[in-house]
Amino acid sequence: MNNPLSGTQAAGEPALSIVLVHGAFVDGSGWRQVHSELVDRGFEVLVAQHPTTSLEGDVAATERLIASARHPVLLVGHSYGGAVITEAGANPKVKSLAYIAAFVPDVGESVAALNEAPEEPGETKAPLLAPQDGYLVVDPVRFPEAFAADVDPATTRFLAAAQLPWGLAAVVAPLTHAAWKSKPSFYLVATADRMVPPSAQRRMARRAAAAITEVDSSHAVMMSHPQDVATFIAAAAVSTVQGVGQ
Repeated sequence: MNNPLSGTQAAGEPALSIVLVHGAFVDGSGWRQVHSELVDRGFEVLVAQHPTTSLEGDVAATERLIASARHPVLLVGHSYGGAVITEAGANPKVKSLAYIAAFVPDVGESVAALNEAPEEPGETKAPLLAPQDGYLVVDPVRFPEAFAADVDPATTRFLAAAQLPWGLAAVVAPLTHAAWKSKPSFYLVATADRMVPPSAQRRMARRAAAAITEVDSSHAVMMSHPQDVATFIAAAAVSTVQGVGQ
């Protein structure tokens, strides 16, 4: 029987493309090491560069990458990128979803609504400054310890200074699709996260019936633990191919 995900892959190439979707305050360059790891494993890997100005615009940018992928797609989202892939994942070319320390909204929910849930003792949420001109940023002084405490300090200082402001329109936009309701989902919990509380990550993952993996990491898990993240994504891809091929 032919593999339904085979598409037009070259000999030995995995029959699934991977699309990486970044979250708020950073851009796609944060995926660099994960991208290299997955390419070395033979995957076609595409990296979104979306402005985080509006959910609609970010979904549209992701849809363009999905359309350009050579194979059916495993859609991967970090942080706010989880909302983007939840909406964009309704695309029939998307076969599964992988969430990394990410928000997982339901239809009618926004990231802002999910963030209102109280954290547990010892947990913290993102130290955001008051909105300016319709955009949010993390307090630059607190950014290193909140976003990437286990990343090289010189890198975290640069990330704090080079933040990509997050549009309030994206934060409060309610979703119209929840792809996790009909497609296999996988979730990587960052247990030392000080942006999205680990308890919230587990709660959202369980609601989506996602297969859960945990790693002792800050929110910037794709930068501090790129091999673990790549292994998590590759395992999700293998599970996806096996599931569809049954």
